[in-house]
Amino acid sequence: MNQPVNDYKNTLNLPRTDFPMKANLAAREPEMLQKWQHLNIYGRLREQRQGQPKYILHDGPPYANGAIHLGHAVNKILKDIIVKSRSLAGFDAPYVPGWDCHGLPIELAVEKQVGPAGRKVSASAFRQACRDYATKQVAQQRQDFIRLGIFADWDNPYLTMDFHFEADIIRALAKIIAQGHVQQGFKPVHWCVNCGSALAEAEVEYQNKRSIAIDVRFQVLDEPALLQRCEHVPGHDGTGPISIVIWTTTPWTLPANRAVAVHPDFEYAVVQCETERGHERLLIAQSLVETCLGRYAATGGRVVAYCKGKALEGLKLHHPFYEREVPVILGEHVTADSGTGAVHTAPGHGQEDYVVGRRYGLSVEHPVAANGTFLPDTELFGGQHVFTVDANIVIALKTHGTLLHEAAIEHSYPHCWRH
Repeated sequence: MNQPVNDYKNTLNLPRTDFPMKANLAAREPEMLQKWQHLNIYGRLREQRQGQPKYILHDGPPYANGAIHLGHAVNKILKDIIVKSRSLAGFDAPYVPGWDCHGLPIELAVEKQVGPAGRKVSASAFRQACRDYATKQVAQQRQDFIRLGIFADWDNPYLTMDFHFEADIIRALAKIIAQGHVQQGFKPVHWCVNCGSALAEAEVEYQNKRSIAIDVRFQVLDEPALLQRCEHVPGHDGTGPISIVIWTTTPWTLPANRAVAVHPDFEYAVVQCETERGHERLLIAQSLVETCLGRYAATGGRVVAYCKGKALEGLKLHHPFYEREVPVILGEHVTADSGTGAVHTAPGHGQEDYVVGRRYGLSVEHPVAANGTFLPDTELFGGQHVFTVDANIVIALKTHGTLLHEAAIEHSYPHCWRH
């Protein structure tokens, strides 16, 4: 038989197979998955592994709010690999999937459909709409996860909105409380005035914002007590009132001020200078004296005394516009890379302030309502919104002669990711 030149195909000893030349997975995979379901592969695995050592992989539930994406796929496929490998290793490895059916992601999606709760729809109707929405999302995501070939008890998932599940949460919490593991208290959290809700750290984004940065005097009430704690510079006596100066980019937090924090190990200087008030002495971190005096356009600046921050602990200061005494406290969070080396402290408005405030037993005053306005009984600023009150804070400081400097700055500021 004459073969064509270069007809190499007929010279090869190839295996014979009924496998199709094309994978055609789009059609074959659903058929394969349907066969697995028909044969109840997952159920039969559980039967065969009954009595064997257990291997439990707890499913961290996805939110029931929208189609699955690549993150869902990676999460579920990796878990499926682990569960199947443990089953092949001889373990009884059941996998019960779950869904988180609560929270703002679901509420926001429903709000777009029916409007905000308590406005266009009642709270109970809104909750039912959330439950209906979550139920539809669970059904859709379950089908998508099954399509990925994930082995699981898909007919009996756990849902956080299941009434039995919610009841068990309450029971578990009651046991934790009964055993003394829960302490009631306060702590500052990020709050969105538009959502009317607290924000998790992952929901906070930082964007530049234009704010008023101010330097503020906190006048020392007992000047002799301060000077007794300082090392004096020979021949340099000072005159005029003594104030510890703070710098802040959030003037609206000053009504909640309860202390001024200094770093225990920083060197602080009492500086005699001339300002718009005349003769006065300003206490500033030594490394920042030159920068600060330049910012205040102060003249004749000379250091008359020094002290470590720890020597200032317990001194009493006058609040810059309220008839209130506030103490000097020590805090490791204080820095000297900007500002004055002294930090205005409002335990109700910041995590670091809250932590150091607890150590000193400071009041956790939070005079701001959920809508972002100061409570009606807030002196000078009742009813004003925190995003527009800064100009009036500056006016109050000027009225009381406690403002040293103001300037507009661009700085990073936390924002709610939804707005």
